[in-house]
Amino acid sequence: MTKSTSTRYDPTTYEALTFHDAAQRFKTGEDSPQDFLERCLATIEEREPVVQAFAHLNPELARASAEASAQRWAAGEPLSPIDGMPIGIKDLLETKDMPTEFGCEAFRGNFPQRDNAAVWALRQAGAVILGKTVTAELGGSHPGPTTNPFDSQRSPGGSSSGSAAAVAARMIPAAIGSQVGGSIIRPAGYCGNVALKPSQGGINRGERQATSMSTHGVHAGCIEDMWQVAIEIARRAGGDRGWPGLNGPSTTPAARKPERLIVLETQGWAGLDASSKQGFAAVLDQLADLDIQLLRRSDHRLVEELECAISDAAAVCNSITNWENQWATRNLVKQHPEGVSERAKAALEHAESMSVDDYRVAMLSREVAQAAHAALAGSADAIITLSCPGPAHIWQGDQPGEPLAPLPTGDPVFNFPSSMLFAPAVTMPLVSVEGMPVGVQVFGQPNQDAEMTSIARWLLEAVAAVVVE
Repeated sequence: MTKSTSTRYDPTTYEALTFHDAAQRFKTGEDSPQDFLERCLATIEEREPVVQAFAHLNPELARASAEASAQRWAAGEPLSPIDGMPIGIKDLLETKDMPTEFGCEAFRGNFPQRDNAAVWALRQAGAVILGKTVTAELGGSHPGPTTNPFDSQRSPGGSSSGSAAAVAARMIPAAIGSQVGGSIIRPAGYCGNVALKPSQGGINRGERQATSMSTHGVHAGCIEDMWQVAIEIARRAGGDRGWPGLNGPSTTPAARKPERLIVLETQGWAGLDASSKQGFAAVLDQLADLDIQLLRRSDHRLVEELECAISDAAAVCNSITNWENQWATRNLVKQHPEGVSERAKAALEHAESMSVDDYRVAMLSREVAQAAHAALAGSADAIITLSCPGPAHIWQGDQPGEPLAPLPTGDPVFNFPSSMLFAPAVTMPLVSVEGMPVGVQVFGQPNQDAEMTSIARWLLEAVAAVVVE
């Protein structure tokens, strides 16, 4: 059993680990990729016993990669601005030099010895692939061992739990996650990171093509590293088959002040705690003081129509995803009945209770929501809402003899909208409640990834972080 630890999170004083500024010192020899990596490894040695963010580590290969990167920087020939950056890869994505076990006992020892498209692109850009980060089982809701870096009794979120926690614990400056419902934005919100969930198809998923709402994205300690990692992947591997892929400038888009923002409540507003509402309201008050027009559902008929269209987003998204995953899960359960959790089996049971028409109705509901979202194009620069339903909850595991705990990695209720709308979303650590992070996100129309990054960058510069005790 790991030791319980707690460190209050204060967004006004917390200093994330960043790479883009260190890389500037690589040019002069004041710092080096090897020294940066060794600092990361020292932090991992200190914090990993409690945080448990990594499923696998490969420090020796990482050291060799960092040495090669240092030689390129010394010669003035780095492969990209992220040459030498230590990066974690969610353990759903294949890596040629480490196992890929999907957080699932049935895949224990699985070692395909090939790279996912995004991992290949990162290597081409000179990034140092340091380790595989813990995922909830099969990218679902059954949690792994990872704890929240600010309170080990609390969840880091899911399913990109290890990616979020490793960045928040300052072990690495960036990590790759993935999202179907809320698995990038929610854990980033719980852990105080910035993160990009790209437009649908924005980053090539390689072999990870099973579900229609899945995207790869980036957790990072700062907006500059977040964008640079994403765009370096997209410039080399493009987007998913049939999608144009992430597009935008080769360096982080300049900060841009929005004129109008739509404040979206979503299905999660009714159950949100008072302190998180207070923190979000304080962020909105600052925006109003900066002469940004805020449009709510009572102000604009089309906003109300979008709120109505996403009012059942949780059921719609879960139905779509469970249906699309059922064949792979069914085969896995038949082959390894003891190697799959009861939660995954329950999701399979839900899918098997559905008909083809049920799936078609869920897709139609998604299309209606997408049409309502598209109708708002031009009405505002972006949508703003919370990234998570308050601070991360205390999670001490399922209790023997009791029913499975609901939502053990947290509720994706604030994340389903951007996922079902195929919209790019960026989360920012702008609020803390009782010493824990609570993220705020902006999202826009599909393929507005650079625009959302610009607005998020401005918000991080212009809005004072809010602390609610």
